Amino acid sequence: MNAIWIVLPILSLLMFELGLTLEAKDFLYLKKHPKAVIVGMIGQIACLPLIAFLLGRALQMDAVFFVGLMLIACSPGGSSSNVFSMIAKGDVALSVSLTALSSFITLFTLPLILDFTLRFTESQFHTDLHLPAGKLFLQNIVLMVVPILAGIAVRKKLPRTACFCHKALSKAAFPLLLLLASLFFVQHRDTICNNFARLGLGVSLLIILSMGAAALLAKSFRIGQAQQRTILIEVGMQNAAQSIAIASSPFLFNNSLMAVPAIVYALMMNVILLSYVAAIAYRPAWMSRKKN
Repeated sequence: MNAIWIVLPILSLLMFELGLTLEAKDFLYLKKHPKAVIVGMIGQIACLPLIAFLLGRALQMDAVFFVGLMLIACSPGGSSSNVFSMIAKGDVALSVSLTALSSFITLFTLPLILDFTLRFTESQFHTDLHLPAGKLFLQNIVLMVVPILAGIAVRKKLPRTACFCHKALSKAAFPLLLLLASLFFVQHRDTICNNFARLGLGVSLLIILSMGAAALLAKSFRIGQAQQRTILIEVGMQNAAQSIAIASSPFLFNNSLMAVPAIVYALMMNVILLSYVAAIAYRPAWMSRKKN
């Protein structure tokens, strides 16, 4: 069985769960806190693809893995970032707003960045990878925008049902992502094992360096600590499920090897972000013991 037919509905389910958390005011956060939103968007839309491009070239990745790494970098933020932000005592409202905005903004930035990437790989690696931009836009509308809008509608019309669904789906989000990674790992275990050193290093550096760039941006704009934590998490957590869906979709690239960087990313993202969140959560207790 092709794992893509499991990926697509799971991605839609995760986007529906995101929609259940959204209200109209979440899209107006930019008006109240423009600096925080702008810094978060710069981190996601500009810093991530630039760092991914430089890392892919520095590590001399094969063309298909290079495109896969860039695909992760220009995907929107992951829906689980809201939970991570809450645990890290960040600005949850900012987290929700950034996730929502990136989900819509990347509808337009993702095809542009991918088109540049494919033109580059064609000139450097003489590849024959083509981007069906119209189909990409349509797939993202069907799998992401429609479920998000459906979630928003359910929250508005049926708040109790929305609350029940959100509680259930929020608990299932992380296991579902692990299920996706596991399915593709089994399918491509030899490729992943043979390339894990380079890919693991690449995606780990992508997460760490992009979070570092976001931290520098946030500090330079004198953004508060809670908002800084949220921005770091939002930049560090990309939508691996969408990257896998785009790479593997029979309507788009239909290249499961291109999804391998996203599989490794899903693993390393959770390891690094969980470590960061744990460090934030346990820091007050550690500082208290140190003072005593």
